[in-house]
Amino acid sequence: MGGKILLVDDEQEIADLIEAFLQNEQFQCFKCYTFQDALSEVRSECFDLAIIDIMLPDGDGFVLCREIRKEHTYPIILLTSKTEGVDRVTGFSLGADDYVTKPFLPIELVARVKAHLRRVHDYDGKENGSNEIVTIAGLLLNKTSHECRLDGEQVRLTPTEFSILWLLCKNRGKVYSADELFRIIWGDRYFKNSRNTVMVQIRHIREKLNDTGENPKFIKTIWGIGYIVE
Repeated sequence: MGGKILLVDDEQEIADLIEAFLQNEQFQCFKCYTFQDALSEVRSECFDLAIIDIMLPDGDGFVLCREIRKEHTYPIILLTSKTEGVDRVTGFSLGADDYVTKPFLPIELVARVKAHLRRVHDYDGKENGSNEIVTIAGLLLNKTSHECRLDGEQVRLTPTEFSILWLLCKNRGKVYSADELFRIIWGDRYFKNSRNTVMVQIRHIREKLNDTGENPKFIKTIWGIGYIVE
């Protein structure tokens, strides 16, 4: 698969171990140990994915995540030693796509990297032709090019945001619970704060589609059940 990965972790032994596993899978790894070095890399290089430790000696992984999202939509995986739900919600609200809690198996992290990159680049490969494009009331989604347009204007979505919107639009008329969305999009077990995580992503999508009123045009909430695009 390959690709350019930004790796930010102040624990050199952990960073070296992750780098070795990534390189073994033909990834090019750009390793940083500080917030400032990582910020310089973000501003000078174009990456396919970023792996960022939340706790850095001279800054905050959350802030770095927010800085990346100002200009880029590539997937971001956050590393953390904390398990509190507020950390997850904060990260997702700033545009992160995934969390990995320390300690972890490097092979698990590499698997998540591959899964996110597949989502961006080639998806599941099961659909083709017109099935790759969905149009609803001025909204156009192109799964192949990862393009979202609203009334002809491009809307920049993160890979996670695009995946949620694509799933709902492709299955128009079907209600998905927060539990179902989390399991399908993240491919992970449902934890107690998953509902908040999904709500944050839905809110971001609505904001980007200028669809935040009481009667949203696209993603509607079926209270007590889930979300639907009618």
